[in-house]
Amino acid sequence: MRWLASVGAVAAVLTSGSVPATGGGLEPYQMMRSLQVVQDQIAGGDHAALPMQRRLLAIIDERLRAAEPASFEDRRNFNALLIYGTSGGNPETLQRLVSRLDLVEAENRLSEGILNYARGDLAVARSLLADLEIPQIDRELAAPFALVAGSLLAQQDPSRALELYDAARIFSPGTLVEEAALRRSIPVIVELQDAERLGRAARQYVGRFLRSPYASQFAEAFVSAVIALHEEISTEMIEEVVAGMTPEHAHVIYLRIARESAIEGYDRLLAFASRRAEESKIAADEIDPRTVLYANIASITSENVTEVLKTLNGIEDRRLATNDRELLRAARKIAESIVSPPNPKVNSPTIQRAARQTDKIIPSSTESGRDDAAFVAGIREKLNSIDALLQEERL
Repeated sequence: MRWLASVGAVAAVLTSGSVPATGGGLEPYQMMRSLQVVQDQIAGGDHAALPMQRRLLAIIDERLRAAEPASFEDRRNFNALLIYGTSGGNPETLQRLVSRLDLVEAENRLSEGILNYARGDLAVARSLLADLEIPQIDRELAAPFALVAGSLLAQQDPSRALELYDAARIFSPGTLVEEAALRRSIPVIVELQDAERLGRAARQYVGRFLRSPYASQFAEAFVSAVIALHEEISTEMIEEVVAGMTPEHAHVIYLRIARESAIEGYDRLLAFASRRAEESKIAADEIDPRTVLYANIASITSENVTEVLKTLNGIEDRRLATNDRELLRAARKIAESIVSPPNPKVNSPTIQRAARQTDKIIPSSTESGRDDAAFVAGIREKLNSIDALLQEERL
């Protein structure tokens, strides 16, 4: 890859002890441009560029520490220093350099805000950066500034945060900054309860950045958003988003939605996602045990509980993750409590309490006019309460 060869050459120059960080060698802004090339390749899905990013950050950190304050009289170098601070750079290096610069008030405020962000002092960073506007920021710094400011305001002012994320995308399209802005916008959109915008943002991410190494974070955010907005979103919207994914990605997304829906008791989503997970399974001859588990929780009624229990007992626990094994154990316990006659010899207080809760939540299947919807709702509630009881029994 030509880009990798060129960046490798830059790294070789940077690591050469005979070449200064400024003057006759590479300027700070040139070093940061090399880093941004690597970051943009990461956004495009080149996972091999991740270690190169870490290497370049370490090299740039070393070279910046040797730079003279006079280097940052060039505005491009000063902006590059602040971009370094927003890009995972060493806050100690940033502080060391900023403290030696003669800055006007606006520059000092911006520098201190980014420095505190890099340190993790978010409250201080927010107080310094929240009121700054994009027109006050130099063009090359606008996108990383907007990304940082949006992250700082995501909980306090989600509407403003979303505006800043949009600005970051406008000023830096196709880059890792845009990827991060689009990904981070998902939970902010949930705060604003905007289901339509969720669908639009998710489709944009899938269409542009699905191969990013950070796409798993997007997947988690999207599933959480679907669950949080389950009453507002349509299954058609979910299908439109997932349609742009690979079959492997689609299968995982539907499985995650099914699992969270089972826990939360969202019947519509559970039935939809478990069905779609089954349809999108990767190998026709291999059934994912999670699909079987979620689908049976979704379909259980008083009439088929014996069949469901048989299916649940056929699932191999070892093929499930710890959390799903707990869910399977709870589902089996509920089904067993329904099909088994009362045992007066059972004296365990925990089991007796579980039985009493089952009687209250899940009435007898012989009850006249019993509502299957209520039965299914009871199953969902019981999945949560039984876990605690089983945990107590183990202790």
